[in-house]
Amino acid sequence: MSPTRYYFSIFLRRFPYFLVVAAIVSAVSVAIAIGLPPSYVSRMVLIVEAPQIPGNLAASTVNTSPIEQLQIVEQHVLTRPVLLDIARKYEVLPNQEDASPDQIVSELRTKTNTRISSGRSQANLMTFTFEGRSGKIAAGVLNEYLTEILKLDVSYRKERASDTLEFFEQDLERLGAELDKRSARILEFQNQHSGALPSSLQFRMAQQGALQTSLQQTDQQIFSLQNQREKLLNLYATTGQITNVGQQPQTAAQGQLRQLRNQLDNQLGVYSESSPRIKHLRARIAHFEEVVAAEQASTTAAASAQTGNSTLDLQLAQIDSQIATLEDQRAVTEENLEKVTLTINQTPANAITLAELQRDHNNIQTQYNRAVTRLASASTGERIEITSQGQRISVIEQPSEPTTPTKPDRLLIAGGGTFAGILMGLGLVVLLEFLNRAARRPEDLIKKLDVWPIATIPYVKSPGQVAAQRVGWAMLILAIVVGVPAGVWAVHTYYLPLDLIADKVIDKLEIY
Repeated sequence: MSPTRYYFSIFLRRFPYFLVVAAIVSAVSVAIAIGLPPSYVSRMVLIVEAPQIPGNLAASTVNTSPIEQLQIVEQHVLTRPVLLDIARKYEVLPNQEDASPDQIVSELRTKTNTRISSGRSQANLMTFTFEGRSGKIAAGVLNEYLTEILKLDVSYRKERASDTLEFFEQDLERLGAELDKRSARILEFQNQHSGALPSSLQFRMAQQGALQTSLQQTDQQIFSLQNQREKLLNLYATTGQITNVGQQPQTAAQGQLRQLRNQLDNQLGVYSESSPRIKHLRARIAHFEEVVAAEQASTTAAASAQTGNSTLDLQLAQIDSQIATLEDQRAVTEENLEKVTLTINQTPANAITLAELQRDHNNIQTQYNRAVTRLASASTGERIEITSQGQRISVIEQPSEPTTPTKPDRLLIAGGGTFAGILMGLGLVVLLEFLNRAARRPEDLIKKLDVWPIATIPYVKSPGQVAAQRVGWAMLILAIVVGVPAGVWAVHTYYLPLDLIADKVIDKLEIY
């Protein structure tokens, strides 16, 4: 017997096993192909549009990249509250009332598919697909997704722009309060040290020089009057006479008053009435006018008190009055000189403190000016987002209700299952023959026993045995062909739909 005929005879002998396996797998495949519910897939395409206003003219304050923007809306529509609300609205699952919220959310996420496509010099697109048990459900779910996406995109960008504007408003308010505080501190310091500020240092130094000159002139006048008094006494003691009796010498205060008035006339040609120098000269003139008036009053009183005395006594009284007045003037001048000198000595320290306060004020002022600019930009950016002139998500392809199911491919499932059943049947036959070590050919006897058989007699079944065996195999095949689809249908109808069972099996395989 040739090897081909031999192996074919083995296949015929094992054919019932092959037929059982192939029939079972084929029947299950056909039952699944027939029993799987139809699935409808709806599709929509979104695009991220560039801002309508160029960024170099007016930029939005919401700097979100297109990819990030698409990812944000994708994660939002797949959140638990949104999915549960959509599931309750459209009854997405066939037995939804028996499913837990976790199962509903997991099922919707499984049936939702997203894909983002982007690239250099390419538009940023997102494709949403949803698989539902009817075209109406699939399109309805995608429409709900679209509503949530557009609502989120608008609200998200507006909220971000409003938050940015609010932040800069608060920052500007804070800097304004800080700037007012710094200005108040500078003003308080200037009021406390108004006489020792760097701005009036030159004036006070000039005032110091004038007071020193006036003090020297006063000392000279006092010394001159003292010499005049001594000379008058010496002259009277030597000769017993007084010369120039009729002359009334001019007092020092009168001479100083005359000089100040001349100086005022000269300064008025250069400075205005509001000049500090003019004000100072007028104050000194007023002071010396009071001094001259007091001298004249005291001289008149002394003269009236010495009525009947000699001329010498009158002149000595006048000289003593002038000396007393100059001494008072000298004391006042020294006091003013000490005050001016003290303020001049305090000026460097005050200048350092004032410069520090002014530097802090200038820093806050710079920050305030920048905040004003940023606030204007934030206000413009918010306006852009409120009017929907910035980057936004638009719809290229609206969700449509599919009229024909996309899945399952029943012919592919049935044909693939039948082919797999045939392969499994052949595999079983090969396995059984591989495990069977019994001798079935003369060649096997020769190899194992090393003897040559004279003849081989095959086993011949009776007609009754052949008929019984054929009836048994026919009933078994009929039971498989009928029972397996019936069992699959019962499981799908009374236990759990086949698509859910398939999803659970896939989940288990992915987990483990």
